[in-house]
Amino acid sequence: MRYHVLAADYDGTLATDGRIDPPTIEALRLLKESGRKLVMVTGRELDELLGLVEEPALFDRIVAENGALLYRPETKEEVKLAEAPPPEFAERLVARGVGPISVGRVIVATWEPHESTVLEVVRDMGLELQVIFNKGAVMVLPSGVNKATGLEACLRDMGLSAHNVVGIGDAENDHAFLGSSEAAVAVSNALETLKERADWTTPADHGRGVTQLVRKLLEDDLAELEPKLTRHHVLLGEDDDGEEVRVNPYGLNILVAGTSGGGKSTLTTGLLERLAESRYQFVIVDPEGDYDELELTMKLGDPKNAPTVDEVEELLSRPETPNVSVNMLGIDLKDRPSFSDQLIPRLQDLRAHTGRPHWVVVDEVHHLMPAAWQPAPLVIPKEMRGMLYITVHPDAIAPALLESVDVLLAIGREPEKTIRLFCETAGLPEPEGLEPTELERGETLAWFVKDGRPPFRVKTAPPKIQRRRHSRKYAEGNLGPDRSFYFKGPEEKLNLRAQNLVAFLQLAEGVDDATWEHHLQQGDYATWFREGIKDDDLAAAAEQVAAAAGLSAEESRAKIKEAIDERYTLPAERVTSA
Repeated sequence: MRYHVLAADYDGTLATDGRIDPPTIEALRLLKESGRKLVMVTGRELDELLGLVEEPALFDRIVAENGALLYRPETKEEVKLAEAPPPEFAERLVARGVGPISVGRVIVATWEPHESTVLEVVRDMGLELQVIFNKGAVMVLPSGVNKATGLEACLRDMGLSAHNVVGIGDAENDHAFLGSSEAAVAVSNALETLKERADWTTPADHGRGVTQLVRKLLEDDLAELEPKLTRHHVLLGEDDDGEEVRVNPYGLNILVAGTSGGGKSTLTTGLLERLAESRYQFVIVDPEGDYDELELTMKLGDPKNAPTVDEVEELLSRPETPNVSVNMLGIDLKDRPSFSDQLIPRLQDLRAHTGRPHWVVVDEVHHLMPAAWQPAPLVIPKEMRGMLYITVHPDAIAPALLESVDVLLAIGREPEKTIRLFCETAGLPEPEGLEPTELERGETLAWFVKDGRPPFRVKTAPPKIQRRRHSRKYAEGNLGPDRSFYFKGPEEKLNLRAQNLVAFLQLAEGVDDATWEHHLQQGDYATWFREGIKDDDLAAAAEQVAAAAGLSAEESRAKIKEAIDERYTLPAERVTSA
């Protein structure tokens, strides 16, 4: 379900001549029974409104006074969202002949043609106030307060997101909150300027129009509006013709797959950065701590402390939480798939109630959901939407999961082979036009699996902020036996394990020159940096050192150390000992 909240204006939308008619109330009840929330967003003062609405508790929240006051009908609590003008302001308006005039908790309101006098008094008193118009009404509020800011505060109070809201209104002061909603609807009696900006205008007016909207929500969650919501699509990059390529932020499953060092992390980071900019919430299930240094997220877990499913759910439930990364290094390797199987259903349940997180990112998905994966009963791959999977081995993933993929982004060497492996494993026909493709750095071979287009090259938009590569994990952590570097020497008489970069530099200082040179010329350092450390730039630097003629072992050691120090923050004791 995409739309968890209906946010509706009162006068001219829900109400006709100040009252909501019985058929509209019945439609609102049906909406509530579907599990959705109902929010009224009105310019009216609260006391006046409560005298008109027969069932205030039908609404989960009421945003009154044009965004300045939040009311919780169930508990009858009021929360002022801004400071009221000083009492002298209304007194001066009365003294200047402005009337009728009303004073709410925050709002001061009158009618045209008194707007000029209102503005003069605001100027004379040096107040930071604004005037908002609503079909002849003149509403005075603190600067920056409107229906959009009020709705935002309301959603924060409910732990919900504007990306799961459909808004409906009719007048000038509804522009702001409709613009902040994922989908904007105008009733047929709305001002023409509002209709022009709406995604849909109901055929009927007032409450009858709201009823039509409710019916569409219950029928198919406004699926027919999807083609009009491309403004929300997230940039992937540009095709060979320079045209932007964007992906739908709702309902898609994306797989990023390809060879190690091909740029999967950079592509994923760029996508996540743009999702965060658009305020779509995501959670990263991170088996190896590869996203620990991503500044966009709050962190749970580390190599010494295992995260719990309850902690993840509790953190994501907080309205102030942006995004979360779940580091699973503190969980035993064999237990990580089980942890994932417990976590995913809880995330699905959270989505069912709140719509968040909008995206679930699963790194190294072949470890957590392998080909032999038997998901828990509540984890149904075809029903898992808004998923971003990342892997080196698409053929090692559960076929049922691959069948749910809508967009495949093949990265690295021979991307056409990655697509073939995907098709073979998923039991899908190979796309037409698939041919050998050599990708430049920062490119992907994109295949929109279900729209009939052949795969095409996309130059991906890079992240705006270049993050330091997994500094703590790779510099000081324990990468495990399979990810460590082993100094063996030309005759393999040694077996010295470096479980991180600090250990690597310490061992590099102690091994003999023949051992150091052997691994350098074999390309072993570059391979480890690329595949074990997952740092293409560091690998390229090592390859340059190996190719440089005339370097002594001492000089090449110093250059490799310099390349590592440029990219990673090593602990002070390591720097001292070096």
